[in-house]
Amino acid sequence: MHDNSSLISKRKKEHLEFCLSDKVSFREKTNGFENYEFRHFAITEVDISKIDFGTEFFGKKINYPFLISCMTGGTSEAENINGQLALAAKQLNIPIGVGSQRQALENEEFHNSYKIIRKNAPGIPVVGNLGASQIVNLKSFDKIKYIAELIEADAMTVHVNPLQELMQEHSEPLFKGFLKAIEKLVKYCEIPIIVKEVGAGISKKAAYKLLNAGVQGIDVAGAGGTSWSGVEILRNHGDVNNKFWDWGLPSSYCIRMVSKLKNKFDFTLIGSGGVYDGFDIAKAIALGADITASARIILQELNKSGIEGVVNLIKDWFDTVRKIMFLTGSVSITELNYDKIIRKEKLY
Repeated sequence: MHDNSSLISKRKKEHLEFCLSDKVSFREKTNGFENYEFRHFAITEVDISKIDFGTEFFGKKINYPFLISCMTGGTSEAENINGQLALAAKQLNIPIGVGSQRQALENEEFHNSYKIIRKNAPGIPVVGNLGASQIVNLKSFDKIKYIAELIEADAMTVHVNPLQELMQEHSEPLFKGFLKAIEKLVKYCEIPIIVKEVGAGISKKAAYKLLNAGVQGIDVAGAGGTSWSGVEILRNHGDVNNKFWDWGLPSSYCIRMVSKLKNKFDFTLIGSGGVYDGFDIAKAIALGADITASARIILQELNKSGIEGVVNLIKDWFDTVRKIMFLTGSVSITELNYDKIIRKEKLY
């Protein structure tokens, strides 16, 4: 008989293995970015050498509007992965998210798989991570304070994954009381709370309710990247033609809709879900994201080419963004967010 903790650790290992392949991509649904074109500006006067990507992430200065998204924790392999990703984030001076810290709530065996991030990356923004079902079931938020302190977190992500929980064996698809719990957590926690999906997207209506509850960041994590429904179907040797594999709202749609709430709320909008290159990053920002994020492609690059590979990949992506800014007459990231993109159908 497995105890709960070793079951979770085994699950984390399997998740990592699947994410090193492309088997877990969405089948037919895309991130939607291909439906947009940049507005070419023939008389650009932007000095490409002076473009600066520097911005702020919850009060800390970062060099690129990019977050290495929450990936893993709670296994022995995770310590090595997190340690290397933290060194890459430190070199780039960008934020990094830790994988779900549920394991850290339940035992101390793999605490180093989380602690290594702060140890390797002093000074950069580190984002903690817990699941919605853990928040709902907690009797006291002291434990959250404890796991935030474990990594000296600058913010805490609560991931909502109803579809994944629905498809997962030994799952916890119980989210009743979530909004009330989030409201309490926001009041209790001294650090900002971000709510993120894991690949099915956050709609404008859901974001409105979360922001009303006091949440300070929304990571849309829309459809088009990793299908966590697909991950669970593969883990359970289920039917690969299951229509829930492609369930979710495309990332481009989520970013565009949720960004409309900036008129009413002050929050950080993170655009993720199938962000694979510099064009995706630039389109996410042009549609309204403040920061962009990726996970699986970063993990694959780390596996293939190590820390240097990750650093070079992200630098290359932003070299592309720089060129797009030059060609659209955008001096700054803020300007790229202003009328620089058009739906393709309007061009023909």
